Amino acid sequence: MARPLRISYPSAFYHVTSRGNERKAVFKSSGDREKFLGYLASASQRYDARVHAYCLMDNHYHLLLQTPRANLPEIMHHINGAYTTYFNVKRARSGHLFQGRYKAILVEIDGYAKELSRYLHLNPVRAKIVQAPEEYPWSSYRDYIGMRHAPGWLYRDFILGCFDAKLPKAQERYRGFVMALVDQTYASPLQAVSGSTLLGSADFISFVKAAYLSRRKPDKNLPALKQLADPVSIQTICAEVEAAFAGQARLARSIQMCLCQKYARMKLKDIGAYFGVGQSGVCQAARRVTEKMKMDRRLKKRIDAMEKRIKS
Repeated sequence: MARPLRISYPSAFYHVTSRGNERKAVFKSSGDREKFLGYLASASQRYDARVHAYCLMDNHYHLLLQTPRANLPEIMHHINGAYTTYFNVKRARSGHLFQGRYKAILVEIDGYAKELSRYLHLNPVRAKIVQAPEEYPWSSYRDYIGMRHAPGWLYRDFILGCFDAKLPKAQERYRGFVMALVDQTYASPLQAVSGSTLLGSADFISFVKAAYLSRRKPDKNLPALKQLADPVSIQTICAEVEAAFAGQARLARSIQMCLCQKYARMKLKDIGAYFGVGQSGVCQAARRVTEKMKMDRRLKKRIDAMEKRIKS
């Protein structure tokens, strides 16, 4: 079963979402929402979770969350687990409340915190629940613009500090920043996410991959790892195979098609076009190689060694 890729390090910044199982409501009353906010508060106290912004919709929620202790799984286990227990006991039900695992996108805070907070605070407007974000009580927007006293666990300083050093001026400018898009159609900042996991500049993504993913082994249950891996050119793959299997043209061709599927990150039809075969021909070649490797340990060892060179 596919799992989401989790990357943790001190003070990492995430956009976290979790949806109701079968898209059903997870918040059915004001009391439910208040209880959930209470778990955000306790996560802050117990696990040093730094909540920058939030928005609670009917069947899902959004958080901008920072983890000084690099303990996102622990924080989310507390929030989702405690709330599920509360919800189930209150309604005499059992089983999962949330749909699968929560989604956490690792974000470059300097470049995307402002945009994500605006996107998050405009959720109720996009859903046509309200006409203006301040009309919705279950997000942190009112706290950001000074309409109510912000709870101690809500960390507004970083994002508001991007607008002005003085709080009143920062709140005024932040309000203008959000309202500028209230009646506009605009692209979600989440459209720029790489591998369903990372949101940031090319330098940020390169840093994360080098520091936290370079030693991770391929895992078919972690498809995001494959998505984030740098593609290898089809020419590089073909040259490597030709050098390793000189004089075995037919076998080499099949191995080339097999490895292009794994590392070139190309569509089957494009791989097929390169080799002059159809998509089914590429798949058949890969199956032949896989079967040969099962029967021939020496061949498997040679191909494994070649794959290491290709990936290095």
